[in-house]
Amino acid sequence: MSLTFNGWETLGEGKRRLKPGQAPKRGQGYTMFHGTHKSNANAIITSGFKPSAGGTLGPGVYCSRDINKAMGYPASCPSNDRVVFRLLVRVGKVKKIDGQSMSLLRTWHQNGYDTAWLPPSTPGGPEEDCVWDPKRLTVVGIEHCTDTTAKNELEKLIKKQRKGVTASATPRQGECKTCGKYAQPQSAHVLENCWGCGTLICPFMDKHVCRSKK
Repeated sequence: MSLTFNGWETLGEGKRRLKPGQAPKRGQGYTMFHGTHKSNANAIITSGFKPSAGGTLGPGVYCSRDINKAMGYPASCPSNDRVVFRLLVRVGKVKKIDGQSMSLLRTWHQNGYDTAWLPPSTPGGPEEDCVWDPKRLTVVGIEHCTDTTAKNELEKLIKKQRKGVTASATPRQGECKTCGKYAQPQSAHVLENCWGCGTLICPFMDKHVCRSKK
């Protein structure tokens, strides 16, 4: 009997989902949500996020793993004018803000952190994240938009933008250019050709599907 290699897909953390009180881990990418006014959606998709000048956790881009948290923003506009993005967030080095680290509430970035994480204040409550560098957030979908026409147009725009992102793009410092995760130790991220289809792969990739041989 012969077997044909087709690739792999990681489970668990590879799905980028965390439990409500579970801390995000350094160097990982997670699904999060961000609410904005419908009039801002196009510019965010094409030009990226503009960090907030302030907030509970200071300057940065605010998002949450709890969609109900994102659904409440912006607080000053009706639900029909809101758009909620589904994001892939590469958290980098994370600082948990709790009773022992309140002194870093708004100075976490100056102390070497990429993301501040505020756990739920009550069991089952919403958590909040603040990401310093907007380039760590990628819009991957529209989670909420009551205007069907606008939603369709935004989803088309997202697909168009993502087509321009290639594996050859310059990686952020410390990240593997193929899998996108932190390449520490560097020696562990050994790139080689897939023994099934010949594509360049990294053993830390969350998913690989062999392309058809010609």
